[in-house]
Amino acid sequence: MQGLLKLSGLIDGLNERVGRATIWLVLIVVVISAGNALFRFAFNLSSNGMLEIQWYLFSAIFLFSSGYVLKRNEHIRIDVVVGRFSERAQNWIDVFGFVVFLLPMAAIILYFSWPVFMNAWNSGEMSSNPGGLIRWPVRLMLPVGFALLILQAVSELTKRIAFLTGAGPNSLLKQAGPSAEDELAEAIKKHHVGGEVVSYVEANHEMVADRHHEGAAK
Repeated sequence: MQGLLKLSGLIDGLNERVGRATIWLVLIVVVISAGNALFRFAFNLSSNGMLEIQWYLFSAIFLFSSGYVLKRNEHIRIDVVVGRFSERAQNWIDVFGFVVFLLPMAAIILYFSWPVFMNAWNSGEMSSNPGGLIRWPVRLMLPVGFALLILQAVSELTKRIAFLTGAGPNSLLKQAGPSAEDELAEAIKKHHVGGEVVSYVEANHEMVADRHHEGAAK
């Protein structure tokens, strides 16, 4: 069990790093989205490539951070029901959920998504939109994201069994600390990029408001 717990620690470290890196994609999406809106309203210019990169990154945020969210025990739960059970019962419920639902589901999606990526890679599949992006990077996100989720599910299953056998603490107890939103805000302040983001968002808001007033006047 101690060897499995060490492996669990390595998996936790991997998803922690991936999750913290993925947080920055939120900021990048905001900047790109604001920039697209500014160019569209101010200069009547748009780019399918810039629009597609937004949902590429949006997909990456959800897929790459799924394991990170599971590690932090932040996935949606029916706490009003499960919270009434003892700690051991809650851990047994998780063991059952990981083995019967999560791991099989994630493994099936990983199995069927890999050929889709390989087909896009081998064919050089491109977006059907003029000026669109190549497709294989976004196809790759699905198997990579679910691979990270599977690894974290194995880690969490190990920790649940360790608690049930008396070999480890209860990992269901949430650790006190800053939220992901607080971490992103702190990172923005640390790297002195908040002003640029705020100016983008404010300019976008003013541009939309001006267009709205113009339409109302007409």
